[in-house]
Amino acid sequence: MLHVVLITGISGSGKSVALRQLEDLGYSCIDNLPVSLLHDLVANARENSLKTVAVAIDVRTPGELAGLPGVITALRSMGLPMQVIFLDSDDETLIHRYSESRRKHPLSNRMRETTGITPSLEDCITHERNLLAPLREQEHVIDTSGLTPGQLRAWVKDVVDHEEPEVLLTFESFAYKKGVPNDADLVFDVRCLPNPHYDSNLRPLTGRDEPVAAWLAQFGSVPALINDIAAYIEKWLPLYMQDTRSYLTVAIGCTGGQHRSVYVAEELAKRFSSYKPLRVRHRAQLTL
Repeated sequence: MLHVVLITGISGSGKSVALRQLEDLGYSCIDNLPVSLLHDLVANARENSLKTVAVAIDVRTPGELAGLPGVITALRSMGLPMQVIFLDSDDETLIHRYSESRRKHPLSNRMRETTGITPSLEDCITHERNLLAPLREQEHVIDTSGLTPGQLRAWVKDVVDHEEPEVLLTFESFAYKKGVPNDADLVFDVRCLPNPHYDSNLRPLTGRDEPVAAWLAQFGSVPALINDIAAYIEKWLPLYMQDTRSYLTVAIGCTGGQHRSVYVAEELAKRFSSYKPLRVRHRAQLTL
């Protein structure tokens, strides 16, 4: 059966990296496809017995984005397994990436022609968010802020390896000093726990290392908080499973995203190991 992955999202959030990863996985890839040609692409792929196709659609296609959610719904109603990955980043990250690449935002010329005023990069990003908001609200979001290209490639592979309709449960650690991930459905703050950072022997390690795990486990507050988070998830996970979503991301945050959040995310993954599909991932720039 044909499987289609649609990559979309905010310009500068990593769509090219995601599409190249899918190409490396054997997908037939098309970038910047007009929305009006999506039905034809699917029909042609079926006629030619293709198994996996990936396509990128974003604001570079003028005037058609408003109809994209309806096209996706129609194709799915026809029995097409279609995954949509919406890539996003915070404004600070996007501005930094545009500064490094020295490229213009794809909406810049179009907005100037419409208003007669040259928009700022911030204006373009805000307008793009408004255009894509309906699509973002109903699809799987990956926040690429702070991710390396290697991390993004790995996360995209995780998503396409997941076969719907089961709800994919993800435990994700992050650093509050870098901001709360935009792709989180539930967020738990574990900065109240004892911090291994202040032990010089533990500072270079991570929450996946046994010395850090043993150090944290000696404090009663650590298993108590993990128990409370696990109980909350156990209570409400069935309702999330009844929803139309295919993904539930539980984000665990501490100051640096290295010790406490990593340990708690790993422990929660162990608690829910019988739940399938499940994954654990870590946002901090660490060798984890």
